[in-house]
Amino acid sequence: MNTEHSGQLYEKACTLMPGGVNSPVRAFRSVGRTPLFIRSARGSRLTDEDGNELIDYVCSWGPGILGHAHPQVVETVREALADGLSYGAPTGKEVQLAEMIRACMPSMERMRLVSSGTEAVMSAIRAARGYTGREKIVKFKGCYHGHADGLLVKAGSGALTGGVPDSAGVPASYTAHTLVAPYNDRQAVEDLFREYGEQIACLIVEPVAANMGVVPPADGFPAFLREITARYGSVLIFDEVITGFRLGTGGAQALYHVMPDMTTLGKIVGGGMPLAVYGGRKEIMDCVAPLGSVYQAGTLAGNPVATAAGIATLSVLTEHPEIYNEIEKKAVSLAEAYRSLGLQVNQIGSLLSAFFTDCPVTDYESAVRSDTGRYAAYFGHMLEHGVYVAPSQFEAMFVSAAHSHEDVERTCRIIRAFEG
Repeated sequence: MNTEHSGQLYEKACTLMPGGVNSPVRAFRSVGRTPLFIRSARGSRLTDEDGNELIDYVCSWGPGILGHAHPQVVETVREALADGLSYGAPTGKEVQLAEMIRACMPSMERMRLVSSGTEAVMSAIRAARGYTGREKIVKFKGCYHGHADGLLVKAGSGALTGGVPDSAGVPASYTAHTLVAPYNDRQAVEDLFREYGEQIACLIVEPVAANMGVVPPADGFPAFLREITARYGSVLIFDEVITGFRLGTGGAQALYHVMPDMTTLGKIVGGGMPLAVYGGRKEIMDCVAPLGSVYQAGTLAGNPVATAAGIATLSVLTEHPEIYNEIEKKAVSLAEAYRSLGLQVNQIGSLLSAFFTDCPVTDYESAVRSDTGRYAAYFGHMLEHGVYVAPSQFEAMFVSAAHSHEDVERTCRIIRAFEG
């Protein structure tokens, strides 16, 4: 596989950007390779700067549920471009997209459009703190909610420790009110609320964790989180940046029949453009300026091109709900291929992860037991055979409507041929 041009671009990029990339995982460091630089994408395929064509299971980390350059989305964006790129003023498209989202997720009585998942989560937590008048938040080890300072936290020596910054440049005071519990651990959550309950503004969770690899919730865990947050008057926030419109038009909250107080969305809701959303109960969102004292603003929020892409994408998904069954079947086929290698596989809907470990993966601690060296060898095997998967053991694999049965069958054969 010739990657000469990508290599040259990477050398130049390293003189211009930290690590030569604009987001760390793209550097391919955990798999010991030089990153590919992508020239174009269409359907289920990426084409890099050296002309290599790859079946893509990263799908821009999730938003490509319809595949790349879907004709209806592209045409809608093309029409929006002709009307201008940005206004910094309200548009009808904002209203249309918000109406579509609320129709699918009734828990989002009011919402605010922003430009990234990080911004959505940061703003949702601020609104929850403003609404409750409390300062502490609860998150789970291994759940990623963007790179806002107060969320870059790992658990210390135990589940009940206050947050310790997990990144240089983050003052300890920023994370002092962040409490961390193991994912899927009811007792740890009970203990946290027993000690700090009256101080906890909100609990934020990926209802299906997808940033330590895919880790579904244990039976009844989402409902338990709903009950305990209600009991202590804390706000329950579902971070559905990945699961929203990926597990169905109602997201994980519809799948598990749990209505959170607030939800954050991204990825698919912008159709691949920079757009995200946070929202929830009216009384919480009414605390946000200009109605309330919780300040949040953004010049590019509700961008007309991004909202056009989101409207087009959600239109296809709501008009063709059979898409979800079709892509889930493809994901099941891939999961079976991985299991034939003796790997641990977590799969839900069109999300899956194959873990290079013998132990079931139910939380962060079991995920990190995976053999990352073996994963790196597997990544190289897949890439050399024309399949692009996540350059990290701890990321999800995404299946799209554009993946053909031939794509999946070919991928399964390549998986089964791995001998590392």
